[in-house]
Amino acid sequence: MRYWAYLAAKVLLICAVFGGVIALLNSWWAPERQIIARGYVYISPRFGYSLGYTFATLILFLLFDAALYFVWADQRFRCRVCLRRLRMPVETGSWGQMLQFGRPRIEYICPYGHGTLKQDEVQISGRENAEWTPHSDDIWEELVASSKPGEDQ
Repeated sequence: MRYWAYLAAKVLLICAVFGGVIALLNSWWAPERQIIARGYVYISPRFGYSLGYTFATLILFLLFDAALYFVWADQRFRCRVCLRRLRMPVETGSWGQMLQFGRPRIEYICPYGHGTLKQDEVQISGRENAEWTPHSDDIWEELVASSKPGEDQ
């Protein structure tokens, strides 16, 4: 839940910042002239009619999209529990031994052992979701399990 709340907070912060910038742009830009005809007041729009304003709005929109992309890219490589950046990328598999071990993947782990993110090295059939594998709170459980004698021995 913290993972999604953190993403929502970052997106809302980006929206607030760019909303403020667009409000500043609207206050700095000279208002369009008012046309009074037959008792009606018509204010012509700035967007689409003023080249400078339209270009400035386009630049702000592109910056807003870039900021959202970087927020999403940063969020993908965060731990789902502690929100720290995932570290230690390990490449597994190879294209030469794909039939034995599967396609090559890159695994990232949380520095505090909360989980592992497994992502395909190359996206062949479209965008595939990375696989998050949570680990138990007891970090020694996996190490001790390998040293315990098996039931069939």
